[in-house]
Amino acid sequence: MDPSQDNPIVRFKAFFWALAVFALFGIALGVIALLNRKAPSTLEDVAAVARYENIVAVKSEQAALLSYKEVEPGKTVQVKPADVFAVLGKTLAASKSAAVEKPEQVIPESPTAKALAETAKNAAPVEIVETDANAPIDPAVMEKGKAEYMLCQACHGADGNGVPGLAPPLAGSEWVLGPVENPIRIALRGLTGPIKVKGVDYNLPAPMMAVAHLSDEQLAAVLTYARNSFGNKASAVTPDQVKAFRGEVGAPALQAADLKAPN
Repeated sequence: MDPSQDNPIVRFKAFFWALAVFALFGIALGVIALLNRKAPSTLEDVAAVARYENIVAVKSEQAALLSYKEVEPGKTVQVKPADVFAVLGKTLAASKSAAVEKPEQVIPESPTAKALAETAKNAAPVEIVETDANAPIDPAVMEKGKAEYMLCQACHGADGNGVPGLAPPLAGSEWVLGPVENPIRIALRGLTGPIKVKGVDYNLPAPMMAVAHLSDEQLAAVLTYARNSFGNKASAVTPDQVKAFRGEVGAPALQAADLKAPN
């Protein structure tokens, strides 16, 4: 290099421009990444966003309650936490419980659940018409039921033969193949206590939990699948049949004596 050109100012300018170009390049990459950012694609992502927004809102309201206020011109003090708690207490005391809009919102063994159980006892028996056991089963319903059965197979087994210590078999079960109301009511209310299946007594420590959160269509599909898989053959279950027993949701779990005797 020509010694006359070895000027510190020139070198500084070159370094500065190189640094500026590098910074602009980094900013450009950041903008591109921001523009290409995907919206939350999973339920957990969506829930995480909602939780974050809720946390921000709660913290903002808490900060507002604990903020400083002017008690007189030129004098500002922080609100006492005790005053904040008093306001919150009055607000909570004046608030009312949210109304139960869906039967599956009822907490088992709660006063509401017990009241529903008494109502169910005094209600007129539900009469439903069973479909023809020899009628062909809609393949689409069977596919949907198979997908829903993924939840059931953890206890009843992928082959429907049950899992020792967890649940009895569905394959050949008189409770599955018998009156259609039995599997419907079990799905909506759960099952507890001793029960005999295919001549074997079962009294498992954990009851079967209700799956009333499933829609009428989902329950009809999975019950139809269970009644027509694993060597079983029975009539299909319809959404209207499931709907007829929705009023029992929230009542205590069924016992064998509550079910209609198998044929």
